[in-house]
Amino acid sequence: MKSINSKSRRDFLRHVSYGAGALAFAPVFKSLAACTPSAKDKKLGIALVGLGGYAGGQLAPALQQTKHCYLAGIVTGTPSKADDWAKKYNIPDGNIYNYDNFDTIAKNPAIDIVYVVLPVSMHKEYTIRAAKAGKHVICEKPMALNASECNEMIAACKNANRMLSIGYRLHFEPHTQEIMRLGQKKVYGQITGLDTGNGFVYDGDPNAWRLKKALAGGGALMDMGVYSIQGSRYSTGMEPLFVTATEQKTKPELFKDVDETIHWELEFPGGLKTKGKSSYNNDWGYLKVMAQKGEFGLEPAFGYGGIKGFTPEGPMPFPQINQQAAQMDDFALCVLNKKPTRVPGEEGVKDMKIIDAIYRSIASGKKEKII
Repeated sequence: MKSINSKSRRDFLRHVSYGAGALAFAPVFKSLAACTPSAKDKKLGIALVGLGGYAGGQLAPALQQTKHCYLAGIVTGTPSKADDWAKKYNIPDGNIYNYDNFDTIAKNPAIDIVYVVLPVSMHKEYTIRAAKAGKHVICEKPMALNASECNEMIAACKNANRMLSIGYRLHFEPHTQEIMRLGQKKVYGQITGLDTGNGFVYDGDPNAWRLKKALAGGGALMDMGVYSIQGSRYSTGMEPLFVTATEQKTKPELFKDVDETIHWELEFPGGLKTKGKSSYNNDWGYLKVMAQKGEFGLEPAFGYGGIKGFTPEGPMPFPQINQQAAQMDDFALCVLNKKPTRVPGEEGVKDMKIIDAIYRSIASGKKEKII
């Protein structure tokens, strides 16, 4: 295996990228067109909560390209970051918050949407606080530490009559959308098998929050494996019933608190079984779907760009897009048009139920029901 000498998994996704449907996905194609442009020309204001690598490297730049939303505010506990971002993005002092005064964002009409980009352990708290403040919410994936927390977040947003979306950017990516169509429409016949993996060789800070279970909820499965789980679900358009999983750890000193590498098998209705894996010690990033009339898939599959797709007819001809800009613009349109997002909180909780079952299977050594 080869280290890519990146200090973060965000760098890895950029390296892979450029170096190389709604509810239960059904009907996915109707949902893909759900949030179409309206006659309204208002741009909604987004406040980013947490100014780490993803917020600075992907979301803020994407918000310079969006058509229906813009970077209106920030929330950070680091005064120097607040100063730097204010100057770089011309953010007014009145739209800059810290974690102590965050709740006063309720009085700011310039902020329509709060995007939670914090360690996983903080997703529930700030999603609920944002909803209570009257703001619509985008929460990064994985949605929370477990499915129970996800349900609390969904309930809080519903009680506040606010929309909740999860940061599944790939649902807006053309190659991925084609995978959904090919698999769910059975263009090449019934799916007979599926193999997917996502991971990278972690050589960053050994004290990073992603390596602390209390903050991250887990390791590579939570961080990278959610993409593989998503791939199995949106390729088939089905929800798995059971999972069997095993864990491997070759660097226990580094991954003493979280998982390093996990392999799993999902069992779907009708008997279909799919293979998946996640790792902080292997460079993976593929999705391969086997069907009666041929194989199709993606490789690279999950990066911020540079995604390539293949079918029995040859390479997919789709363009590369700014996934984050498309994702945020779509949600802004959904809010403006009062239409459901294709990646709601209910989508996030389905992945977390699978992740919860994977961890149970590792602990029990047995097949576990996904509940």
